[in-house]
Amino acid sequence: MNPLTTKPFFRYSIFSLLALCICLLNSCAETPDKFFGIAVLNTNTITDFATPRLAKHISDSTIEYPDIPSSKKNGDEAVAYVGNQILYMEKVVKDIKGLTENSSTKDIIKESLELYAYVLPVYKNEYMAYAKLCDAKGSKEEKEAMAKQIEDKYAEAFEAKYSSLMEKGKAYADEHNLNVKWD
Repeated sequence: MNPLTTKPFFRYSIFSLLALCICLLNSCAETPDKFFGIAVLNTNTITDFATPRLAKHISDSTIEYPDIPSSKKNGDEAVAYVGNQILYMEKVVKDIKGLTENSSTKDIIKESLELYAYVLPVYKNEYMAYAKLCDAKGSKEEKEAMAKQIEDKYAEAFEAKYSSLMEKGKAYADEHNLNVKWD
């Protein structure tokens, strides 16, 4: 009789295989801390969306100082800044889509993706046009008008989406005893 075909060995190998599968499935789910970092905390990079602060930051990337030779610009700094922001947001969206969805994460994932879906096109279009204007040394009035137009059009809805996500994020952090400080 072959010892590999006996019933106890067969039961043991099936049990081992089942336990291995369960361990592998559990290892695919991220920790609450990692989930929170990807889905909620990453939004810190877009909190200044549709504000004068973001417009100033983009514009300031083009400033040259005559007495500081190292401040000499190539003429594409604002566009590069906005382009890098877009690349980072696209990476974050990909990371969010890779998160494990369950009853306590489903709404947060959905709202986080909706927030980025709202912000990304504005960066790709309006903020990129604003950056091009800054790199082209457009007038202060033109830049202010464009920045104000972006703020007027998008700030209110962004704030509502962002606040809703933060409320859910706070509840998730509390539920999972995450050490998060809210200002």
